[in-house]
Amino acid sequence: MSAGTTDPALGGLDGEELRGLLLSRILDVPDYPKPGVMFKDITPLLADATAFGALTHALAELCTRHGATKVVGLEARGFILAAPAAVRAGIGFVPVRKAGKLPGATLGQAYELEYGTAEIEIHTDALVPGDRVLVIDDVLATGGTAEASLRLIRRAGAEVAGVAVLLELGFLEGRSRLLPVLDRAPLEALITV
Repeated sequence: MSAGTTDPALGGLDGEELRGLLLSRILDVPDYPKPGVMFKDITPLLADATAFGALTHALAELCTRHGATKVVGLEARGFILAAPAAVRAGIGFVPVRKAGKLPGATLGQAYELEYGTAEIEIHTDALVPGDRVLVIDDVLATGGTAEASLRLIRRAGAEVAGVAVLLELGFLEGRSRLLPVLDRAPLEALITV
């Protein structure tokens, strides 16, 4: 896309305008949650109706572009982004939760953390064969939760339409971890730092 050309997928903004708007509403919080970490706080973006609306529109258009029939949101901030994108795209939303948070029958997927393991779950009937699922989250960091969600989606019998994130922390190399598991499905980051 040439400079000044708008993309309907971005709510009438060109890619640089959208990126600038979103970045201007993300707050850097030094030394949180521990010394040496620069936390990217998206709550100012969520509080700005224009920025949040543009983000929702862009994510909904990615759902359409990649033929998604369902959206998976990763706990917890992924819920905030994925649910309105799903509604706007006219498709269903499926929460992926930490183990033990969903009532009823669930399907789980364990994954490795830096120190130990964790597990995520979905309801056993949330996805069916033929579903094309776009995973949405706020940040792609090391990629562990996203990788586990892709494995979980496939174990449920659905197809991965792709992964979409607001912010990719490129220096943590989550993309490298996801590429083999994506199996040629797209990974879309609206902003990479």
